[in-house]
Amino acid sequence: MYIKICLFLLPFICVAVRYKPNWNSLNSRPLPAWYDEGKLGIFIHWGVFAVPSVGFNSESEWFWNYWKNLKVPSYIEFMENHYRPDFMYADFAKDFTTEFYDANQWAEILNSSGAAYIVFTSKHAEGYTNWPSSTAFNWNSMAVGPKRDIVGELGEAIRTKTNLHFGLYHCLYEWLNPLYNQDKANNWTTSQFSRTKTTPALYEIVKRYKPHIVWSDGDAEAPASYWNSTTFIAWLYNDSPVKDEVVTNDRWGTDCKCKNGGVWTCGDRYQPGKLQPHKWVNAMTIDRQSWGYRRNADSSQYLSIEELLATFAETVSFGGNMLMNIGPTKEGTIVPIFEERLRQMGQWLNVNGEGIRGTKPWSKQNDTLTSGIWYTKKVDAVYAIVLTWPTDILSLAAPIPSSSTTVSLLGYTEKFQWTRRPSSGIDIQIPPIPFNKMPCKWTWIFKLSNLENI
Repeated sequence: MYIKICLFLLPFICVAVRYKPNWNSLNSRPLPAWYDEGKLGIFIHWGVFAVPSVGFNSESEWFWNYWKNLKVPSYIEFMENHYRPDFMYADFAKDFTTEFYDANQWAEILNSSGAAYIVFTSKHAEGYTNWPSSTAFNWNSMAVGPKRDIVGELGEAIRTKTNLHFGLYHCLYEWLNPLYNQDKANNWTTSQFSRTKTTPALYEIVKRYKPHIVWSDGDAEAPASYWNSTTFIAWLYNDSPVKDEVVTNDRWGTDCKCKNGGVWTCGDRYQPGKLQPHKWVNAMTIDRQSWGYRRNADSSQYLSIEELLATFAETVSFGGNMLMNIGPTKEGTIVPIFEERLRQMGQWLNVNGEGIRGTKPWSKQNDTLTSGIWYTKKVDAVYAIVLTWPTDILSLAAPIPSSSTTVSLLGYTEKFQWTRRPSSGIDIQIPPIPFNKMPCKWTWIFKLSNLENI
């Protein structure tokens, strides 16, 4: 991104400011407005790990690492019981068939969620790329398995069929890559892997697919200097084809998380419990345990729509975005429970989006009198997100009404009566509403206009 500064004494001369490859400069870049306004994104973890698609109280996408690197007994036993003794992880790739993968169908399902953007796996730590990467040779989706450009197909469908922003996840490291492990053994004094594998791949996906989000991961072992992260991000912000729109995260090295980069992730399923000074994101999963699809999951291991909305309400009230993950099957299907949750989120946002999209945190994030109440605000209104439907009276301590205050329920036409509480706050009278007049099934948003303390 360029910021043009017009000098006061020379109003007709504008200077284009370029970001330098250091964190002080890169961290000064303003966040593109579309990201904060959108609030909800969909994460998609997909790769060869979708073939074994099992996780034993753990993530399925880490299958290879658990089996061969960490040597977890449950994974070793699974392979001994179901596969021949000389079976290698690479043998799974031929069964990554994707025969039912229809990018246009995915685009419709993803768009139905009401999200503003998606983040799709270009490469996980297994090293397999979902595009015909020049650095992955025979370990990519064109060479083995699908024989197609998975990233390209989805990117095209998202851009032509929806208004979603298209983003890509890319893992810096690869668990069992010998070049990486040699650099690691050398205590990062050599950079053969990062120079020949990671850095070229990052430039390649940005130039080829023009993602509006570059979500980096695999930052737990090497510092940002090993990955040459600041040089890449400076190019991304200054000269890349997405320099004005692109959003990055904070996973660019061991010295970055919750400190350097774009939006802060700080850790998976991050929920800080208080308002943050920097834009942040709660990257979380519908499957309570795994990011990739698990064949051995049962229904209790998936978050309900009520749980998802409770997490979403808290996240947005504290100024965050929620990145909600699904994992497709090896055949390329989004299983019904994931599709249902996506469509339920979209149904809810169709009614309640006014109280979510484009909002800012209020001075009070939650109510001290009644539990399960979260707040957002716009210039002219405060929105109370109510997790449990109130009976008779909804008592709130935080909002202070004025004589011109009005209270309404998003998706419902009639205004609500209210009285000022003797000490502080407001009592909202809840009339009986027929079930067929209720605007939504779960989590309701009350709009409070013209408050004294907006």
